Amino acid sequence: MGWGGRRRLVVAAAAGAAADLAGLGLIASAAWLITRAAQQPSLAALSVAIVAVRAFATTRGVFRYAERLSGHDVALRAQATTRERLYDALVPARPLAHGGADLLSRMVDDTDAVQDLLVRCLLPAIAALITGAAAVVLAGFLLPAAALILLAGLLVAGVLLPAGTAAAARRWSAAIAPARAELAARVADLVHGAADLAAYGANGRALAATDAADGRLAALERRQSRTNAAALAAGVLTQGLTVAGVVLAAQAAGAGQVATAVLALSALVAFEPVLPLTAAGERLAGITAALRRLREVRATPPAVAEPAAPAEPPAGPLTVEVRDLVVRHGEGRVPALDGVGLTLTPGKRTALVGPSGAGKSTLLAVLMRLVDPESGGIRLTGPGGSADIRDLTPEAVRERITGLTQDPYIFQATLRDNLRLAGPDADDEELQSAVRRARLDRWVERTGWDARLGEDARTVSGGQLQRLALARALLYDPEILLLDEPAEALDETTADALMSDLLDATHGRTTLLVTHRLRVLDLLHDGVPAIGHARRRLQGRRRPRPDGRGRRAFGEWGSASTRSSPRG
Repeated sequence: MGWGGRRRLVVAAAAGAAADLAGLGLIASAAWLITRAAQQPSLAALSVAIVAVRAFATTRGVFRYAERLSGHDVALRAQATTRERLYDALVPARPLAHGGADLLSRMVDDTDAVQDLLVRCLLPAIAALITGAAAVVLAGFLLPAAALILLAGLLVAGVLLPAGTAAAARRWSAAIAPARAELAARVADLVHGAADLAAYGANGRALAATDAADGRLAALERRQSRTNAAALAAGVLTQGLTVAGVVLAAQAAGAGQVATAVLALSALVAFEPVLPLTAAGERLAGITAALRRLREVRATPPAVAEPAAPAEPPAGPLTVEVRDLVVRHGEGRVPALDGVGLTLTPGKRTALVGPSGAGKSTLLAVLMRLVDPESGGIRLTGPGGSADIRDLTPEAVRERITGLTQDPYIFQATLRDNLRLAGPDADDEELQSAVRRARLDRWVERTGWDARLGEDARTVSGGQLQRLALARALLYDPEILLLDEPAEALDETTADALMSDLLDATHGRTTLLVTHRLRVLDLLHDGVPAIGHARRRLQGRRRPRPDGRGRRAFGEWGSASTRSSPRG
C-alpha cells in the first residue's frame, strides 16, 4: 500500500473512531442532562449539556458517513490492487496445481478477503480501541474502581472472545474450505457438463453427489454458526455483567445519581464498537487463510525466465532457426520434444504434421515464449543481426510470433469486441478485412457486429469458432503466424474448406501450420516437416504431379526440416 493508500486508511480509521467517540459523548452528555434536569436546576446550568447533545448527535452521523466513504474507498482500492497483482502473477505462471472452481474461488472470494480485512477487522478494531480507552479514562475521572471493572469487561469482550472465535474458526476453516471447494467443483461440472450428463443419463448421480457435498458443507457451517452465536452471547453477557458491576461499584462508593447514570450508560455504549470484534475474530481466521491461498498462487514460479538485460529484437524479415530443442513438462518426465530442429524462412508457409501427443503444440508454446526449453535454442535472424529468444522479453517475442491457439476462447461479449481483443484500435475497415480474409464475412453479415457471443463458444459452430480465431490472428498481424490445429474437431468437409481458405489467407506470409491431418500435403506447396511417428509415415507418402508421377513429400518440398525422437 502506497502513501496515498496509507493516508486514506488513516482518514478512515480517524473518522470511525470519531464517530464512536461522538456516540460515547452523546450518551454521556445525555445521561448527565437527564439526571441533572430531574433536579430542576436553572436553564443556564443545562445549556452546555444541551449544546453538547446536539453537537454529538450531528457529528456522529457526519463522521460515520465519512468513515463508510473513506473506509470502503481504501478497501476497494486494496482489493483491486490485490486482484491486479494476482492477474500479473498468473499470466507468466507455470501450470497451477489449483484449477477450475478452486482457482476461481481464490480469484474471487479470496481477493474479497482484503476488503473484509480492512472494513470488518482493522478499522473496527482501531475504533474500538480508541473508544474503549476513552470510556475507561472517563470512568477513571469519575470513579477509579468503575474504570477497572470496565477495563476488565472490555478486555474480555474485545480480546479474549475474539481470540477464542479466531482459534475456533481456524479449526473450522480447515474442514470448511475443502468442502466449499468440492461443492464449487461439482456445481461447475453440473453447469458446464449438463449436455454430457443428460446424454449418458448421469444427471441423477451428479445431482445426488452435489446434494451430498452441499449437505456436508451446510452441516459444517451450522456447527460453526452455533459456535459464533455462543461467542456473541458471551459478549452480550459480559457487557451486562460489566454494566452491573460498574453500577454496584458506584453505589458502594456513594457516587451520586448523575455520576452513576453517566458511568452506567458510558459503560454500556463503550461495548458497542467492541462486541462486533467477536465476529471479526472469526472472520480474521478466514481472511488469513484466504491471504495464504493467494500467496500460494502468487508464489507459483513463472513458466519462462525474464532476461536480466533484454536484448533488442532484430528487424524483419525474420528467419526462425530451431536447433536441438529439448522440452520437458516436469522434472524427470519423458521429453515432450527431444532434439527438434526447424527453420522457418521469411514468406514461406510450413506445415508441421504429426500425431496427437507428438509435441507440436509444445513447439508452438516455446516459439511464443510460453515455455522455456531444457536445452537447445531458437534464434531470430534478420538483416541487421540475430538474437536468441531467451534474451528477449516474452512480450517482444509474441509481438512478432503468435497466432491461433489450439483451444481459442470466445468471451461473452459482442462479435466486434471478441475480434478487437487482437486489435483494440482497429477500425471497421480493418475488422471487415480480417473477417473477409478468414471467409467469415457472410456469417458476420447475417449475425451482425453487435451480436453477443456466448461464453465458451456455445453460440458458434466449430468452423465459425476457428475462422473467428483466424480472423483475430490476421487482425493482430504478427510477422510470423502460428496456427495450431485449426481444423481440429471439424468434419472432413468443413476441415478441408477451412484449410483451403486458411492457406489462401496466409499466402506470402511466414506461417507455421501445426496439424495431424496428412491431407494438408495436397494443399501446401512450401514445406512439410514432420515430428514424432509422423516422420516415418511421411517418408513414403507421395503426391500426384501434373505429369502423373509422384514425389516424396518429406525432405524434397521445402527448406524446413525437423528432427525428433519417436518419444516426442
